[in-house]
Amino acid sequence: MVKKVYIINPFQFKVVSASVKKTDANDAELIALFLSKGMLPLIRVKDEKYAELESLANTRDKLVKLKSALKNKIHNILAAKGIVTKKECLSSDKGLNCVLKYNVGDVAKIELKVIVEQIKSLNAGIAKIDKQLTDKGKDLDGFKSITSIKGIGDKSGTVLLSVIGNINDFKDEKKLAAYFGIVPSVSNSNETRRQGRITKRGSKLGRTTLVQCTLIAIRYSNYLKAFYEKLKVKKGSGKAIIATAKKLLGIIYLTLKNRWVFKDFPNFVLQEA
Repeated sequence: MVKKVYIINPFQFKVVSASVKKTDANDAELIALFLSKGMLPLIRVKDEKYAELESLANTRDKLVKLKSALKNKIHNILAAKGIVTKKECLSSDKGLNCVLKYNVGDVAKIELKVIVEQIKSLNAGIAKIDKQLTDKGKDLDGFKSITSIKGIGDKSGTVLLSVIGNINDFKDEKKLAAYFGIVPSVSNSNETRRQGRITKRGSKLGRTTLVQCTLIAIRYSNYLKAFYEKLKVKKGSGKAIIATAKKLLGIIYLTLKNRWVFKDFPNFVLQEA
């Protein structure tokens, strides 16, 4: 006998979260009622290969942020001793080793030594994750298609694919944009309908990666650049880049859906089948 497991998204099923009688028994009764009528909103579960890579990408993101925090700590320690350094000097082992040569006193030197060792360890860990993301990403459906878009590299392509999962789970590009959280929030009051900031639901890493790819893509694509520049004049660079990211996501959707591979993305020329 096969048992079905239902996962309920509280954002989509407000009946339980907004219930006045907040008890397990009452919640279970409400869920059973809606289930019996076939009215429970469905939520998808990704294939394991996508979920594993998304988890790996999120771990990498945390390690990178931790490394940045430790680098800032080094600058603060040195600044307190009257030593001014540039952030880029900590991007290599040579630069990190130079930090230990400063005359900062015994206690600060021990602190710096520990931090430098941690940064080197993080660098090694991030490098291992990068290799896994690149190697395993090549096995994902749509990898060749998405990386043929100028501005999306092997690593960023893997991250985006791991967030998206099966492109056929999305009815259209609007559904994909909503999943990435780059659609405006909407509030209704009587007959007034107002649009606010983007919802920011879904994967934060996915949105960040998408925006980073967009910043690169507009350097090569005249279409995306023109769209960005026109909107920038009206709404500013911040809103313009988000709107352009949404436009790029639409291209990604069509590319994956139709299994396109670009021969020349800036001129929208596809490879022959």
